[in-house]
Amino acid sequence: MKIAVLGTGGGARCHIAKLGELGHEVLVGTREPAVTLARTEPDMMGTPPLAGFLAEHPGAQLHTFGDAAAASDGVVINGIDGHNAVRALSAIADQLAGKTLIDYAVPFIYRHEPEHPWPTPWGIMPKLEPVDTDSLGERIQRALPRTKVVKSFVTQEQSTVVDPKSVGGGEHTMFVAGDHEDAKRQTVDLLTSYGWTDILDLGPLVSARGMEMYAHLHSAIGFGLGQRFGGHFGIKVVR
Repeated sequence: MKIAVLGTGGGARCHIAKLGELGHEVLVGTREPAVTLARTEPDMMGTPPLAGFLAEHPGAQLHTFGDAAAASDGVVINGIDGHNAVRALSAIADQLAGKTLIDYAVPFIYRHEPEHPWPTPWGIMPKLEPVDTDSLGERIQRALPRTKVVKSFVTQEQSTVVDPKSVGGGEHTMFVAGDHEDAKRQTVDLLTSYGWTDILDLGPLVSARGMEMYAHLHSAIGFGLGQRFGGHFGIKVVR
């Protein structure tokens, strides 16, 4: 199956590598392929330049965002950072029409000056925008009415999303939310292929609000466990 992954950061690379292992043809989307390949410095999260990664994963093909989405068989994973996601995805609305878009972006704003800052091991905790009465997932769906948006993957580090058994033998819970049942089934099928056995459907896309707001608790738990970025742990819904 041809699956597009939009974005080239550390999270996107987890999916690119895993999808390749599973035998999928992976179409990697970036804004300007030539510029991306020319980079020689790590990104803001310390992720090495993409050229070396692609050399280790020769099956992955680098395209523009639009070309990657258009060439997919129907499933697109959004790994574009939350601050830029709506704008970047809106620009390729035609190529995303009729596709399932699995969104794991967190709507973080990193450069802000809060009245009561939350110090972290790496600086000030970013703020969420939107929050409470809206979500990034819903904003993407409104911007792309012809696309079936599913919010998922967002409550875990992406390295854990693609390898759930690396934490507690896989005994933890993954969530999905969306307004299109067929798109959620596709997402569940992909998660199952990744190794997830406990997948909880939270219902309509409005539940993306809670999933995105969990990002702060995820960080807090990681800090409590002594883990600098996010954390290598899982959460389990006991019912």
